[in-house]
Amino acid sequence: MMRGSLLPRCSNSIFPPPPNSNRLRPPFLKRLPAPTAASSGAQSRLTFSQNYRTAPNRLRSSVSESQWKQDREMATGDEQQDPRIAGISSAIRVIPNFPKPGIMFQDITTMLLDTKAFKDTIDLFVERYRDKNISVVAGVEARGFIFGPPIALAIGAKFVPMRKPNKLPGEVISEEYSLEYGTDKMEMHVGAVEAGERALVIDDLIATGGTLCAAVKLLERVGVNVVECACVIELLGLKGRERLGDRPLFVLVNAT
Repeated sequence: MMRGSLLPRCSNSIFPPPPNSNRLRPPFLKRLPAPTAASSGAQSRLTFSQNYRTAPNRLRSSVSESQWKQDREMATGDEQQDPRIAGISSAIRVIPNFPKPGIMFQDITTMLLDTKAFKDTIDLFVERYRDKNISVVAGVEARGFIFGPPIALAIGAKFVPMRKPNKLPGEVISEEYSLEYGTDKMEMHVGAVEAGERALVIDDLIATGGTLCAAVKLLERVGVNVVECACVIELLGLKGRERLGDRPLFVLVNAT
């Protein structure tokens, strides 16, 4: 699965670059096969895109005019492609026929092993959201827990985990969503967020969009303004973006 986007180039980083990063990189990482456009007869393509949606008009009444315009500009911006995105894309390994035949699995674990690519991913999101008055970063289980906390810390927001059923110990509010066969639920602790807060929803990948949409609906039900959804990868063929409707979505890498 994958995702794509264009981001403003920024020379400042939220974290200092690791010293002697080449020596710090695990030696076994260098032996991992680089993602290819074709592997074992199957094909997968990594691209970059400018797929932005405008901020939903129905949320306009809950924010100031100036803030609404700022969000709209963020969602519709036509930025130059940031050179860091190519490095992130090349660090994501594509594994064909996993977990079942016909699936091109987008493996972010190789990107997490690459300290520069991982750091660039966090930096790009932080540079986009640090001045957007966001007080909540909601991470979707499970890989949203990897990217959400460092982003939240860097922009001064709290991190709220959005979990599958029976994983949170306290009182929860839940949202049901449909799967190919059956249904599932997304849950959040009662009291984790307050009405009027501004939230970013983060996950590693958007495919059909079911879990991401459920997380957004949970937040909106308690009066939270979801500024944007953000993912590292978008799997274009499954049209998850369409399921989100007019909710803005920002991604780094597209996969087809």
